[in-house]
Amino acid sequence: MARAARDNTASLPGGTAAPRHGDGDPTVRDRAPVPQHDAGDLTVGDRAPVPQHDAGDPAVRDRAPAPPHDAGVPLPPGTAPAPQRDDHAVGRFIEDFASALVEMGVPRMPARVFVALLTSDSGRLTAAELAARLQASPAAVSGAVRYLIQVGMVRREGEPGSRRHYYRAPDHVWDEVIGIRDHLMARWTGVLREGVDILGADTPAGARVAESVRFFEFVSSELPLVIARWRESRPVLDGGRAARER
Repeated sequence: MARAARDNTASLPGGTAAPRHGDGDPTVRDRAPVPQHDAGDLTVGDRAPVPQHDAGDPAVRDRAPAPPHDAGVPLPPGTAPAPQRDDHAVGRFIEDFASALVEMGVPRMPARVFVALLTSDSGRLTAAELAARLQASPAAVSGAVRYLIQVGMVRREGEPGSRRHYYRAPDHVWDEVIGIRDHLMARWTGVLREGVDILGADTPAGARVAESVRFFEFVSSELPLVIARWRESRPVLDGGRAARER
């Protein structure tokens, strides 16, 4: 028995014996050999690691969602399809221009909606499309378009045979915006005139308010002339641009 035990063991350093499993042992005979991976094995050593994306990775965390294109929305007649754009750059432009409008007094969400409409090739978007493009809630978009319609910066349009509504910026929106400002200045001028009478034209405060009246009267008288000149020059400028593009 002692000899059989010795035959079934192998000597290890330090005198420790390791059992030798024989071919007759079914638990060993039927077991598939374990492959030995080596750093020099091309199938192992050259295998590229699978990248692990994490919420803390700036490349993933800061990636802005791509604003959807105007899929399915017909372009105005004579409009060429848009070239491939960098959606991330377009999103940044929308936010930058919206910030500039906020500095002029336009509320933030209406400013974002207005710029989204201005930068769409179709020129019009539904409330759902605006919400998706701006990653905003439907309620926020609804309030924004209400404000923009009131101040004349956006119009609501229907489609024959459909219950869907579109929103778009007027074709010559800046003419209309300036026209609205002109009406506001006329309102301010009327109120300021009353202030001159109340304060007294010969007092420092009255003189200051009277200066404001003269300023608004001058600008209001010049604005219609400026807009008229712009409308006259626009076809010439558009023709020059078309000639350059050819």
